[in-house]
Amino acid sequence: MGEDRYWRRKNVFVTGCTGLLGSWLTLRLVEEGANVVGLVRDLVPKSNLNLSGAWASINVVRGSVTDYEIVLRALNEYEIDTCFHLAAQTIVTIANRSPLSTFESNIRGTWQVLEACRHTPTIERIVVASSDKAYGEHPDLPYTENTPLRGAHPYDVSKSCADLLAQTYWRTYALPLGITRCGNLYGGGDLNFNRVVPGTIRSLYYGESPVIRSDGTPLRDYVYVKDGVTSSLTLARALDREEVRGRAFNFGPERPVSVLDLVRLILSLANKTHLAPKVLGKDRIPGEIHHQYLSHAEAESVLGWKPGYSLEEGLRETLRWYEDFFGRTSVSAPPSESCGLI
Repeated sequence: MGEDRYWRRKNVFVTGCTGLLGSWLTLRLVEEGANVVGLVRDLVPKSNLNLSGAWASINVVRGSVTDYEIVLRALNEYEIDTCFHLAAQTIVTIANRSPLSTFESNIRGTWQVLEACRHTPTIERIVVASSDKAYGEHPDLPYTENTPLRGAHPYDVSKSCADLLAQTYWRTYALPLGITRCGNLYGGGDLNFNRVVPGTIRSLYYGESPVIRSDGTPLRDYVYVKDGVTSSLTLARALDREEVRGRAFNFGPERPVSVLDLVRLILSLANKTHLAPKVLGKDRIPGEIHHQYLSHAEAESVLGWKPGYSLEEGLRETLRWYEDFFGRTSVSAPPSESCGLI
């Protein structure tokens, strides 16, 4: 960080600020001296935003990302120059079970934010968080930014739509935006314990073997959340360059790892190898993509971005975060053999 004062006194609006990426991004922006306004629908006392103390350093607007009037009021009254739109329903199984709420938050929420930004004269840059899931499933790997957006199930369709909406607002209205497409984010502060990393760590905390629902072979990118933060900040700054606006960039480590190998690595780093994972080998559920990982060549060549953390380094920091978290909060034990891991 040093003498870099880019974010000092900038007025920044963050949707999804209590989530995994949003909480770490908000904390970083506060540290950099930005005036942060966070849109919060639900109070989450155990969120990283609250536990880190960043909550007390930002202006909080209570409301839903789907409420146009609330978003428009916040953007204009706080004279926002930078918007990070991260709010989304991010769990595939929830999207399958409750597609309408997922479509509301991920699709309607995106067009409401973009439309509000269109009517906010102080806006200078907007980062919209898409996902690798926006591509859907393709046989050719790794995915590049030219891979078609072809979601087929509720969650990946919602991300395809949000991504296309952002592109529409650039092409039609010249909104100064960029789109991030990250691999699977992990790190401290993820309270969705049906995800593989926090679910495995919680199992270890209770002395239980982690459960893998599939046969353990699905390949994924795993992006440490602090690298996710730098991807968002790097793209936001690059939007000062006209040639970057309207573009989407992949952000991933280019080191795909199987679910089983990831769980085994966590066990090794935690010195819990005696808790061998239980591999159920169940059939894939709708919406779960088997193999998916990204090329970040475009982000590196255009933005100068590349991951700052190896998988091992990121997991070590994550384990330390959850060790502290479980030590000072009460978290329910996982039901037997139902961690819901991929």
